[in-house]
Amino acid sequence: MKRRDSLKAIGLATLSTALLVDACKNDSPKTTEAPAASTPTDADAGVAGREAFEIERDKKLHAEKFFTPHEMATITVLADIIIPKDEKSGSASDAKVPDFIEFIVKDIPEHQVPMRGGLRWLDVQCLTRFNRAFVDCTPPQQLEMVTAIAYPLKATREMKQGVTFFNRMRDLTASGFFTSKMGIADLGYVGNSPNKWTGVPEDVLKQYGMEHV
Repeated sequence: MKRRDSLKAIGLATLSTALLVDACKNDSPKTTEAPAASTPTDADAGVAGREAFEIERDKKLHAEKFFTPHEMATITVLADIIIPKDEKSGSASDAKVPDFIEFIVKDIPEHQVPMRGGLRWLDVQCLTRFNRAFVDCTPPQQLEMVTAIAYPLKATREMKQGVTFFNRMRDLTASGFFTSKMGIADLGYVGNSPNKWTGVPEDVLKQYGMEHV
């Protein structure tokens, strides 16, 4: 299975209804400096049955910051390593996944300590190995560090904390990407298309031995 296909499975498997609604309800670009760009308005009240208190809560969360600029830079590099740009679609950062993660850790606070602790762990490891923080490492050095924690069955015992962190980072990245407009296009999902029925696909008919029926 190709990596992007594997990540699709992770993203779809780890989504909750709440994540799906929050990630898909607004495609406006967000930055950590101007989170109000995607703040819900009164017009959102009828979207997905959202109540006024939910809209107000989202507004409050968008107005807050959790990650530091350095942490956001690290998250961006990691996210783009996990889902890089390819011939089909853009990278995780192109899909605003870092902003998604920033929102999610505020919306689901139990992510906060593991994410912040994991980011610090990553920098300590890179300082020990390369005498520089992760974002300041060369791309080969960054890949070397990620490779050490990306494969749980191959990782050493000393990398256990990093493996746990990277699993969470990968899950959040996949969830964020495949609930974005870009990620949904990557999935090929087009929703209901009335009056466009063209019959059962040939590959499905062939699978069940009905291609000549």
